[in-house]
Amino acid sequence: MPMALRDSLVRLLTTFFGAGYSPVAPGTMGSLATIPLYLVLRRLSLSWYLAFIVVLAFLGAGASTRAEALWGKDPARVVIDEVAGMLIALIGRPRGVKEILAAFILFRVFDILKPAPVKNLEALPAGLGIMADDVAAGLLSALVLAGIRVFARIRA
Repeated sequence: MPMALRDSLVRLLTTFFGAGYSPVAPGTMGSLATIPLYLVLRRLSLSWYLAFIVVLAFLGAGASTRAEALWGKDPARVVIDEVAGMLIALIGRPRGVKEILAAFILFRVFDILKPAPVKNLEALPAGLGIMADDVAAGLLSALVLAGIRVFARIRA
Protein backbone atom coordinates (compact mmCIF):
# COMPACT_ATOMS: atom_id res chain seq x y z
CA MET A 1 0.00 0.00 0.00
CA PRO A 2 1.43 3.43 -0.92
CA MET A 3 2.63 5.44 2.09
CA ALA A 4 0.31 8.38 1.35
CA LEU A 5 -2.74 6.11 1.34
CA ARG A 6 -1.56 4.32 4.49
CA ASP A 7 -1.02 7.63 6.29
CA SER A 8 -4.47 8.84 5.21
CA LEU A 9 -6.01 5.68 6.68
CA VAL A 10 -3.96 6.17 9.85
CA ARG A 11 -5.27 9.73 10.18
CA LEU A 12 -8.85 8.60 9.56
CA LEU A 13 -8.70 5.78 12.11
CA THR A 14 -6.69 7.47 14.84
CA THR A 15 -8.83 10.63 14.78
CA PHE A 16 -11.95 8.45 14.58
CA PHE A 17 -13.16 10.01 11.35
CA GLY A 18 -12.12 13.50 12.43
CA ALA A 19 -13.45 13.65 16.00
CA GLY A 20 -9.88 14.04 17.24
CA TYR A 21 -9.51 17.30 15.31
CA SER A 22 -11.90 19.01 17.72
CA PRO A 23 -10.19 22.19 18.99
CA VAL A 24 -11.77 21.65 22.42
CA ALA A 25 -11.42 18.41 24.42
CA PRO A 26 -10.64 16.01 21.57
CA GLY A 27 -10.61 13.01 23.94
CA THR A 28 -14.08 13.85 25.17
CA MET A 29 -15.26 14.34 21.59
CA GLY A 30 -13.80 10.97 20.63
CA SER A 31 -15.61 9.37 23.56
CA LEU A 32 -18.89 11.03 22.59
CA ALA A 33 -18.41 10.04 18.94
CA THR A 34 -18.19 6.42 20.09
CA ILE A 35 -21.79 6.34 21.31
CA PRO A 36 -23.42 6.01 17.84
CA LEU A 37 -20.98 3.19 17.04
CA TYR A 38 -21.89 1.54 20.35
CA LEU A 39 -25.61 1.78 19.55
CA VAL A 40 -24.96 -0.29 16.43
CA LEU A 41 -22.50 -2.73 18.03
CA ARG A 42 -24.62 -3.52 21.10
CA ARG A 43 -26.89 -5.54 18.83
CA LEU A 44 -24.06 -8.02 18.27
CA SER A 45 -23.58 -11.08 20.45
CA LEU A 46 -21.14 -10.48 23.30
CA SER A 47 -18.53 -12.61 21.50
CA TRP A 48 -18.69 -10.47 18.35
CA TYR A 49 -18.76 -7.27 20.42
CA LEU A 50 -15.58 -8.34 22.22
CA ALA A 51 -13.96 -9.46 18.96
CA PHE A 52 -14.65 -6.03 17.46
CA ILE A 53 -12.98 -4.32 20.44
CA VAL A 54 -9.92 -6.60 20.25
CA VAL A 55 -9.47 -5.96 16.51
CA LEU A 56 -10.01 -2.23 17.00
CA ALA A 57 -7.44 -2.13 19.83
CA PHE A 58 -4.82 -3.93 17.75
CA LEU A 59 -5.46 -1.74 14.70
CA GLY A 60 -5.49 1.31 16.97
CA ALA A 61 -2.15 0.42 18.54
CA GLY A 62 -0.51 -0.01 15.14
CA ALA A 63 -2.07 3.12 13.70
CA SER A 64 -1.20 5.13 16.84
CA THR A 65 2.43 4.10 16.51
CA ARG A 66 2.46 5.56 13.00
CA ALA A 67 0.53 8.64 14.20
CA GLU A 68 3.29 9.34 16.72
CA ALA A 69 5.78 9.33 13.85
CA LEU A 70 3.58 11.84 12.02
CA TRP A 71 2.51 14.09 14.90
CA GLY A 72 4.84 13.49 17.85
CA LYS A 73 4.50 11.73 21.22
CA ASP A 74 0.92 10.80 22.24
CA PRO A 75 -0.82 13.43 20.08
CA ALA A 76 -4.13 14.77 21.45
CA ARG A 77 -5.85 14.29 18.09
CA VAL A 78 -5.40 10.50 18.39
CA VAL A 79 -8.71 9.39 19.92
CA ILE A 80 -8.98 5.79 18.76
CA ASP A 81 -7.84 4.88 22.28
CA GLU A 82 -10.90 6.68 23.69
CA VAL A 83 -13.10 4.76 21.25
CA ALA A 84 -11.73 1.42 22.45
CA GLY A 85 -11.91 2.50 26.09
CA MET A 86 -15.52 3.68 25.78
CA LEU A 87 -16.56 0.45 24.08
CA ILE A 88 -14.98 -1.46 26.96
CA ALA A 89 -16.72 0.79 29.51
CA LEU A 90 -19.99 -0.15 27.76
CA ILE A 91 -19.21 -3.88 27.76
CA GLY A 92 -22.29 -4.58 29.90
CA ARG A 93 -24.17 -3.25 26.87
CA PRO A 94 -26.56 -0.96 28.70
CA ARG A 95 -29.69 0.13 26.88
CA GLY A 96 -30.75 3.09 29.01
CA VAL A 97 -29.52 6.64 28.53
CA LYS A 98 -28.60 6.95 32.23
CA GLU A 99 -26.32 3.92 32.14
CA ILE A 100 -24.69 5.02 28.90
CA LEU A 101 -24.14 8.48 30.38
CA ALA A 102 -22.74 6.91 33.58
CA ALA A 103 -20.30 4.86 31.47
CA PHE A 104 -19.24 7.99 29.60
CA ILE A 105 -18.68 9.98 32.81
CA LEU A 106 -16.83 7.17 34.57
CA PHE A 107 -14.63 6.56 31.56
CA ARG A 108 -13.74 10.24 31.19
CA VAL A 109 -12.96 10.50 34.93
CA PHE A 110 -10.68 7.45 34.87
CA ASP A 111 -9.08 8.55 31.60
CA ILE A 112 -8.40 12.10 32.81
CA LEU A 113 -7.38 11.34 36.42
CA LYS A 114 -5.46 8.19 35.47
CA PRO A 115 -5.26 6.38 38.82
CA ALA A 116 -1.97 4.51 39.41
CA PRO A 117 -2.61 1.31 37.48
CA VAL A 118 -3.92 3.30 34.50
CA LYS A 119 -1.14 5.92 34.56
CA ASN A 120 1.60 3.28 34.63
CA LEU A 121 0.44 1.87 31.28
CA GLU A 122 1.28 5.13 29.48
CA ALA A 123 4.96 4.16 29.82
CA LEU A 124 4.51 1.31 27.35
CA PRO A 125 6.11 2.06 23.97
CA ALA A 126 4.39 4.03 21.20
CA GLY A 127 0.89 2.95 20.15
CA LEU A 128 0.70 0.30 22.85
CA GLY A 129 1.09 2.97 25.54
CA ILE A 130 -1.45 5.21 23.82
CA MET A 131 -4.05 2.41 23.76
CA ALA A 132 -3.31 0.58 27.03
CA ASP A 133 -4.18 3.34 29.50
CA ASP A 134 -7.57 3.91 27.88
CA VAL A 135 -8.28 0.18 27.74
CA ALA A 136 -7.54 0.07 31.49
CA ALA A 137 -9.73 3.13 32.12
CA GLY A 138 -12.51 1.38 30.20
CA LEU A 139 -12.08 -1.79 32.27
CA LEU A 140 -12.24 0.18 35.53
CA SER A 141 -15.36 1.96 34.30
CA ALA A 142 -17.02 -1.33 33.34
CA LEU A 143 -16.20 -2.80 36.76
CA VAL A 144 -17.67 0.19 38.59
CA LEU A 145 -20.81 0.04 36.43
CA ALA A 146 -21.17 -3.68 37.13
CA GLY A 147 -20.85 -2.96 40.85
CA ILE A 148 -23.52 -0.27 40.62
CA ARG A 149 -25.84 -2.71 38.84
CA VAL A 150 -25.31 -5.36 41.52
CA PHE A 151 -25.81 -2.83 44.31
CA ALA A 152 -29.02 -1.54 42.64
CA ARG A 153 -30.40 -5.10 42.42
CA ILE A 154 -29.58 -5.79 46.07
CA ARG A 155 -31.33 -2.60 47.18
CA ALA A 156 -34.40 -3.27 44.99
